[in-house]
Amino acid sequence: MDEGSEMTSGGTESPATLYGPVSLFFGLLGLALAFFLAFFGILAGALAVTFGVLGLVSGAGRRALPAVGLVTGTVAVLGPLVLLLAYAGGL
Repeated sequence: MDEGSEMTSGGTESPATLYGPVSLFFGLLGLALAFFLAFFGILAGALAVTFGVLGLVSGAGRRALPAVGLVTGTVAVLGPLVLLLAYAGGL
């Protein structure tokens, strides 16, 4: 048995395949936090958008998870900002 074969049998997934689930996690977290703690919702939404774009650009794995993470992250960022502008009379 070759010593090198044991190291490669652990999995063939690249770290880029994790961009989708991480983006979806931060997107959903951002949506939940956007209604209660707007600053942290915007921060989590920005991370979701970043990982969503990285997941779509890398092309590794499924494209649905990064796309959903990108959309939820965008809503988590823009939602509190629109409400803040409406409250401040900017709209």
